[in-house]
Amino acid sequence: MHRCAAALLLVVASASDGETFDLRGFATGRGMYVTGPPSWTRGGFGRFDKNNAGVAEVQLGAEWKPFEHVLFHAHGVARNGRSGLVTAYAETSFERGRNEFQLRAGQFFLGTSRENTADLWSSPYTISFSALNTWIAQEVRPVGVNAEWRVLTSTALITTSATAFRGNDSMGALLAWRGWTIGSRLSVYDEVLPLPPLRSLQEVFVKQRKDGTVPFETDLDGRTGYAARIRYALPERFNIQYTHLDNRGDRQLHRAEYAWATRFDDIGAELHAGHATLLAEWMAGRTGMGPKPIGVDAGFYAAYALASLSRGRSRVSARFEGFATTDRREAETEKYNEHGRSWTLSWLFAVTPKIRAGAELTQVVGKHEEAESAGLDPTIDGRSAILEIRYSLK
Repeated sequence: MHRCAAALLLVVASASDGETFDLRGFATGRGMYVTGPPSWTRGGFGRFDKNNAGVAEVQLGAEWKPFEHVLFHAHGVARNGRSGLVTAYAETSFERGRNEFQLRAGQFFLGTSRENTADLWSSPYTISFSALNTWIAQEVRPVGVNAEWRVLTSTALITTSATAFRGNDSMGALLAWRGWTIGSRLSVYDEVLPLPPLRSLQEVFVKQRKDGTVPFETDLDGRTGYAARIRYALPERFNIQYTHLDNRGDRQLHRAEYAWATRFDDIGAELHAGHATLLAEWMAGRTGMGPKPIGVDAGFYAAYALASLSRGRSRVSARFEGFATTDRREAETEKYNEHGRSWTLSWLFAVTPKIRAGAELTQVVGKHEEAESAGLDPTIDGRSAILEIRYSLK
């Protein structure tokens, strides 16, 4: 909490003589009924953030614009005893005719998601995120520099960007060792996330820290990763986007954590027609660590399609998705194989301009072979029912 609060207070204090200052956020109360294996947040193989529980969460974002072309941003979260910084960056932008240039430095989301487009990387369509974007929220948030160029033609907006980053070296650990999950949990800087009870963590990778993995921390291997993105958009109607990322991890052990070599391609599309919205996103990649052939070498895949209809103060959405990881090693040890699918039905209702109520049902079915090697049921089937109330500052 102290890091998050300090960052936000610094922005607030500095804004006294600034040009503009914007504070936004929301407080959320949520009740969950969940069936299936124990939650991954408790070191199990469950696909959801919690088992049966009540969840309280506060998210705050502050933006200070002291000059016309300069902006400072900080976003923090506090939940059930754990608080921290989600994103923090400085940004400058300027326009030249039909061209707009932007330079951003700090920790930030890459802008790949087609569903997480509301304030503070939340979704305007559902309470939980797709498996694809749940993983992004947990393990993919570079610390680096992003340069973006936007060109407005007579009919379309074309955006290209390039990112150089460090400090996101362990991305892939949760995905390979635990698998895909469904939730809305944003990992914070320097947070330790639990790993499942795998035999290999006790017998092979014995130098891996025992309390879990840290997706966002100071750089491990001294290598610079990169990402590139291109988007074609018909404003407020349609867009399609392609992203490639490679963190260039060296697969070696550093400070009791491995630098995972992770790369992926992501394609997303979005269509708006009246009160209806259609989204789709696809990702495929590869991740690995440790010496070959006994280290990890896993391919992964996830895709979803979401349809949403807004009428008056209500929004109803349906999401269908599939996901998998595939062990590519020849070694006959634990197999990092998983396959599954999920559907989600969500209803959001604006009680007042600042209060939103929601209800959501999610079902996940599939199998994870790692669980069997740990002496547990490999079936990952489970259901989640959520009731939520959210109060927004704006």
